[in-house]
Amino acid sequence: MDLFHLMKVYIAVAEEQGFSAASRRLNMSAPTVTRAVAHLEDKLAVKLLNRTTRYVRMTEAGARYLEDAKRILQDVNIANEAALGINSTPQGNISVTAPVLFGQQFVLPTITDYLLRFPQTQVNAVFLDRVVNLLEEGHDVGIRIGELLDSSMRAKKVGHVRLILVASPEYLAKNGIPQSCQQLTQHTLIAANTGSLNPDWQFLVNKQNQTIKIKPRLTVTTNQAAINAAKNSLGITRIISYQVADELRDNKLKIVLEDFEHPAKPINIVHREDKFSSAKVRSFIDLLAKQLQANPALN
Repeated sequence: MDLFHLMKVYIAVAEEQGFSAASRRLNMSAPTVTRAVAHLEDKLAVKLLNRTTRYVRMTEAGARYLEDAKRILQDVNIANEAALGINSTPQGNISVTAPVLFGQQFVLPTITDYLLRFPQTQVNAVFLDRVVNLLEEGHDVGIRIGELLDSSMRAKKVGHVRLILVASPEYLAKNGIPQSCQQLTQHTLIAANTGSLNPDWQFLVNKQNQTIKIKPRLTVTTNQAAINAAKNSLGITRIISYQVADELRDNKLKIVLEDFEHPAKPINIVHREDKFSSAKVRSFIDLLAKQLQANPALN
């Protein structure tokens, strides 16, 4: 049997954790699927699966082979697309991930534009406030805010953002504008416990990092809730600048303690480095980069 076919069958069995489920997924008979996996194990001289009458589980070698096989088949598909000329016209599905508010405000308009330009494409947009592993979770393109740690990814810088403190003009008129980090203890503070930011607030004082352990009167689980509370004049909150671009422009919020901010954080579009770059991914990245770089809220 063809090795690529055996890999495809094995991936289905491993992911479905059963031969019957894999056979339905592949539209093959269960005995054929069973023989294919047995043939692959014989060919490799390695046991990939532990089988009982009730379940199928991967061995340690099988788990490693699953990831390698998926990557190899993806590379083969990309190479085939390039050779067949699919590279010339964007078509097919891509998966894009970004932080929630950034995705809603800045990435979704590009996705809509992309789908209108290229009618043979589909996009799966996954907006999450956590670091997403593109390879392990099957995404083609991601937005990273902050310094990049993964050197295996290609990156294109498209802007920068700041970590800022904001409050409404009405709150500041009533309670005064803090002039130092220590004066925050005299103010009502709003904390967004999203997991993406350190709960302690950090500042640069005389070029030295200074951490303020805050005691918020209100703690919320989303950035948007913190923004809404600040707009309603409850107090001061810490947020990323792009998240309040409209509020700052419309004078609904004002920045405080700007002189004590850390340097701006870069925004990068990241994607997996391949030998071939499919038109659907390349076209999306080019369009997204152009639109983000032109946005004054990010540059």
